Amino acid sequence: MKKIRSYLVGILLVFLFTGCSDMMNTPSGRVEEFMAKYQTMDSDVLEDLDKIVDKESDYDGDHKEEYKRLMQKQYQNLSYKIKDEKIDGNEAIVEVEIEVFDYASAKEDAEDYIDNHEEEFTNDEDESAKYKEDEYILKQLGTTTDKINYTITFYLTSDDEKWELQELKDSDIEKIHGLYQS
Repeated sequence: MKKIRSYLVGILLVFLFTGCSDMMNTPSGRVEEFMAKYQTMDSDVLEDLDKIVDKESDYDGDHKEEYKRLMQKQYQNLSYKIKDEKIDGNEAIVEVEIEVFDYASAKEDAEDYIDNHEEEFTNDEDESAKYKEDEYILKQLGTTTDKINYTITFYLTSDDEKWELQELKDSDIEKIHGLYQS
């Protein structure tokens, strides 16, 4: 009896794993898989974040690490909802609404404060004004609790076996980072 039960459990597990992989091979399934990589901070996502921080950020040293930490916080707190899926042959469009921390508004408010209070950022001879400004901006990003919703359109193609996501536009990546300004 135990042998039969073991075989049944084995067959059931094979069925579940095979069935689950096929369930993810839909346009919406691929988008959910992609978004989950951000939420779980998949190694590919973290590697891409490192490249973005190294290439595109204006920050240096400790500020780069703090900025990276803030982006990781963003990813972990990202939520999403699939709003629509349209399939036309081997092409598909999936509309997703995401909710992220509103880093764009926090950064804009911090920059406005810096512009209106220049004397606070230039009086100290030991630290450069840029260093103090960066520190202030990152502090404001770190304390923001305001969230914002964005819509991202994902484009996918199929080779009749597997749905593949097309590369996201820069503006969509800015939305995921909470830094998109319309």
